[in-house]
Amino acid sequence: MQNQRKPKIAITGMGVVSPLGIGIHGFSSGLWECRNTLRKLDLFETGIDSTPIVAQIDALPTLKKIPGYRYSRTDTLAIIAAEEALNRSCVNTKLFSDAGVIIASTVAGLTEIKPGLAKDPKQYYRQTGFAKLSTYQKGHLANVVSAKLGLKGPSLGISVACASGAMAIALGARMIQNGMVQRMLVGGSDALCQFTISGFNALQIFDFEPCRPFDIVRKGLNIGEGAAILVLENLESALSRKAPILGFLSGWGMTNDAYHATAPHKDGVGLAQSIELALCSAKISADDIDYVNAHGTGTDLNDIAEVNAYKKVFGSRKTCIPVSSTKSFFGHNLGAAGAIEAVVSLLCLHAGLIPPTLRLNTPINCDIVYWIKEKTLKKPVQRVLSVSAGFGGSNTSLIFERWNGETE
Repeated sequence: MQNQRKPKIAITGMGVVSPLGIGIHGFSSGLWECRNTLRKLDLFETGIDSTPIVAQIDALPTLKKIPGYRYSRTDTLAIIAAEEALNRSCVNTKLFSDAGVIIASTVAGLTEIKPGLAKDPKQYYRQTGFAKLSTYQKGHLANVVSAKLGLKGPSLGISVACASGAMAIALGARMIQNGMVQRMLVGGSDALCQFTISGFNALQIFDFEPCRPFDIVRKGLNIGEGAAILVLENLESALSRKAPILGFLSGWGMTNDAYHATAPHKDGVGLAQSIELALCSAKISADDIDYVNAHGTGTDLNDIAEVNAYKKVFGSRKTCIPVSSTKSFFGHNLGAAGAIEAVVSLLCLHAGLIPPTLRLNTPINCDIVYWIKEKTLKKPVQRVLSVSAGFGGSNTSLIFERWNGETE
């Protein structure tokens, strides 16, 4: 069988809900203004001694519900982002009736059911019933978005910890390249949740002040909530309907450390391999990357492992690689992190700007990294590498490329 050229994956729409702003316009304004959204949590009681610093969304629009569906906070975030992405991509939404959906999450509807389960699980189950409880599972999230938008293609949920959002994007691109669909809505959504706050607190990786990724005196992470959705499309299809092309997803790589339940491999070997696979997929070299949007959580183990991965991949590069972590703006969005940071990457391509790592005073020493700190850097950006890593060793690297009018 002859090898057929795989179609380019165009990005024709994006939507975002974040403490930085609801919608692309507000989000991008907050990004380039270097707005800090981290503050003490006041959405609910946590049950831990100190009030954690988080990035929370204060006011969400009320959505008209579909009969038979219950919306969790995570569902609401995803629907708002998906509606914006679809509206930005296509005026006639009937064209998308056969589009597929992949949405990542770590908590899904756990925010809503956790209080009842914690108080009296048996009574809560009897009162609520399986049918209602099932609407809060992670796989249900993509079904809710499909039903709300009338999308009748494949509908999948994915949950591989904090690499989930990026992996949803990569898998959606694979489905298009394999000819299963022409268009996909992909991304991630996660709301703040008592369960995850308790878990990270038990691991002692919270910073009870605003986080400082890659700083030598970093103390840990802050959790944030939000959602982001991208519209992926076969380039030929996008050009034929004169869709707005925001850029390409030109490469991706997915690996697993196979090392530890919660810690990354200290040498960053799995993450480095995912970056190398992404470069190979995009048919480019490490010298072709203009900016790395880092995973950059602010924990001791993650940041060191990530720097070690960059040393492996970019060590022979002719110039230092610009790196920053936007989790310093809006916290760690868990299953939505890779998707929201994909939106950041696309905004960098369009604006020719690179956001800094906020509060980065004394960076980890690394000769091959140019740390972007204090203020936004103005620089032409043709390609962005966005990296994500998660508990269990999951790693996903995505390469976004500026569209310069190519037709193939």
